[in-house]
Amino acid sequence: MTHPTYTQQALCRNKLPRLKRIATELGVTPTGDKRAAQTWVNAIISHQSAQVQKVANEQALAQAELDSYIADQAQAVAPEPLRIVEISFDHHEYYADDKLVASISHDDNHLTQRWVVMVNEKEVFRANTLMRCDRFICTHYKDGSLPVQEKEATPPTTENQIMAPIFNECQNYGFEILNDGIYNNNGVKLGQVGCTDGNWWVKRRYSVQQQYSNSVFDAVLSLSMVDVSTDGKSIFDEYFLEQPLEQLTGDKLQRLLERAELVTA
Repeated sequence: MTHPTYTQQALCRNKLPRLKRIATELGVTPTGDKRAAQTWVNAIISHQSAQVQKVANEQALAQAELDSYIADQAQAVAPEPLRIVEISFDHHEYYADDKLVASISHDDNHLTQRWVVMVNEKEVFRANTLMRCDRFICTHYKDGSLPVQEKEATPPTTENQIMAPIFNECQNYGFEILNDGIYNNNGVKLGQVGCTDGNWWVKRRYSVQQQYSNSVFDAVLSLSMVDVSTDGKSIFDEYFLEQPLEQLTGDKLQRLLERAELVTA
């Protein structure tokens, strides 16, 4: 039941019997001298103030609950951010949790729009830059219009995670990665680089022994110093592994310095 709101000025114009009826309607029981009209006026005003504050608190609580509900619903509906895995320079895969959503590849046979978005091994979009393909995937995945990946896909394999940094480092030197190893731009095999149990290693040319490296950077760097005229030995292997530097003759030391200059030139 809704009761009218009385101001103190309006209440003061009423006589005691009328104030008692108003208090009874509001469920107010005053304390103090009940023979004084002001006692009833004060009780009614205090009751009305408490009711206004109660309503305000209830509204604030209801609004907070509504805001929390809306936020929870938005979080439930909004897709998780995509995780991008760079397999190589021209191959990127997009994952939602552990499920493949789409991939971007590079089409060397196309003159202008060489970057291609693939879903279910089918082309769904093509552009002239990688970023436009990225924007296409993210936008359409967010609004739910990206084709659904039908095949169950697993996260990128350990082999892919290893090959990606090797590929990137080889790109810096212009090396080519083939099935049996890494080759220089003259088509000469330099060796192999890999990672076992988190440890990077390098195997030079036709050697069967793996030498561990601190990083993939160091491993590929060591291949860049391979002297192909010495059957896979680097300029440092040829001398340092055979005898200490202080035991080198003047002639061998001069040859070492000359080869170092050739490699770094």
